[in-house]
Amino acid sequence: MISGFGWAALALLFGYLALFFWGNALAAQEAGRPVWLFSRARGRDRLAASGFRAAFALAFFGPLLWLAVPAIHKIDPLWTEGRAIILGLIGVFVAGLGAMVAFAAQMSMGSSWRVGVAGGETGDLVSNGLYRFSRNPTFVGQFALLAGVGIAVPAVPTILAPILFFWSARTQVRSEEAALRSAIGSDYEHYAASVPRWIGINRKVAR
Repeated sequence: MISGFGWAALALLFGYLALFFWGNALAAQEAGRPVWLFSRARGRDRLAASGFRAAFALAFFGPLLWLAVPAIHKIDPLWTEGRAIILGLIGVFVAGLGAMVAFAAQMSMGSSWRVGVAGGETGDLVSNGLYRFSRNPTFVGQFALLAGVGIAVPAVPTILAPILFFWSARTQVRSEEAALRSAIGSDYEHYAASVPRWIGINRKVAR
């Protein structure tokens, strides 16, 4: 059994993914070229691309599979049969906040938005709005969304999802930072020195 809050968290995840792909289409139209670069990933970046997909699949389809096959969820030590109402409430709040942050950060990138890393495909540097507090607010929001689902619907796949996502994000961020340093140079160096990689307060004012 999944609680009402658990279903709400899964609905938030589904709704966010729909908005994510819609935002990708808008960004591609504005940029005049594809923004989905996962197919061009190599090495560890290819693994990260697969990790992102697997993380969202685990978070959404894992609970549905556990619900459909009781023999599986009965051996899952984390499955609560929908009785953890307080966890469900907290999870929905965290997931909702994460979804809002992730989508707002994505939309504020405009034509600079990219999904993945490829040489020569960096956009203009965006350093306003949520990007004053984090160099990667979309990843921060997506992690919170997946963590919220894991809290609202505790299960092995939903707990693995944010862990796998964080590894993938850390891997891709290293490649993104190298590409931005190469393409933008000192402006990005100053921005990176001013704003935390994940979340925090500006260490100094970015010019």
